[in-house]
Amino acid sequence: MLKDLFGKKRKFATVPVHPINRSDAATPSLEPKEVPEGLMNKCPHCGTIHYSKDLEKNLRVCKGCNHHFPLSAFERVQTVLDDGVLTEEFDVGMTTSDPLGFPGYLEKLEKDKELTGMNEAVLTGEGKLGGQRVVIGVMDSRFRMGSMGSVVGEKITRAIEQAIRRRLPLILFCASGGARMQEGVLSLMQMAKTSAALAEHNRQRLLYISVLTDPTTGGVSASFASLGDYNIAEPGALIGFAGRRVIEQTIRQELPKDFQTAEFLLKHGQLDMVVHRKDLRDMLSKIVEMHAVQEGV
Repeated sequence: MLKDLFGKKRKFATVPVHPINRSDAATPSLEPKEVPEGLMNKCPHCGTIHYSKDLEKNLRVCKGCNHHFPLSAFERVQTVLDDGVLTEEFDVGMTTSDPLGFPGYLEKLEKDKELTGMNEAVLTGEGKLGGQRVVIGVMDSRFRMGSMGSVVGEKITRAIEQAIRRRLPLILFCASGGARMQEGVLSLMQMAKTSAALAEHNRQRLLYISVLTDPTTGGVSASFASLGDYNIAEPGALIGFAGRRVIEQTIRQELPKDFQTAEFLLKHGQLDMVVHRKDLRDMLSKIVEMHAVQEGV
């Protein structure tokens, strides 16, 4: 049987080859096809490629490794507040001047205004969360890396004062590279000013929830970001004051790999909880509702 199988000669039909007339054939383009800008996003942690629309449906969280991409202030409002509506915005027209005459500062501010559609790095106003009225402030890292200048500190302070006047809970979403160096000591003053306003908010026995997102560093982490009745962070968020290399060079020791992450801070008692973005709205709503019932609001 095997002999018969291998012993037979197979016949193959031959097809004559005709030369191709290059003038008639379509010449393939050697130029790479352009992918429309913004169509895809690559996760900086695991390298997973996402279609932008799919990433938005997943609240801008990587399905591969759960990395939380940054959200703009407007995206944050849409994911947190009822119907995504900020019903009243405070101090909309407030803008930063150039108190130190820092070279190129005003030009950079104008570029960030065009990029973000905001006048400064924080959006403040009133909205509803689970049917409960709240005052909310949301920092946007696209505007000067969310740095805290005099206007950012003033807007946050005024939002705190509005929460006191209206007897409302306050929620601040922090995302910052720290104090803004182009404004020098005027920027550093905001640490004390916002903290003093929060002290009065606390004396009035009102609820303050601080949500720390990636990154929350420098003077913001050392002031209002860390003073919440509840300090909540998103997974993997970078939270700290000085940079990792600065600390290592100062103490001449190697720091743990997870140093200054949300999980590290939670483990060492500096956070109350780390909450995935898909669960954050429900968690905030429950906390606000619980305190509203207790206070009889």
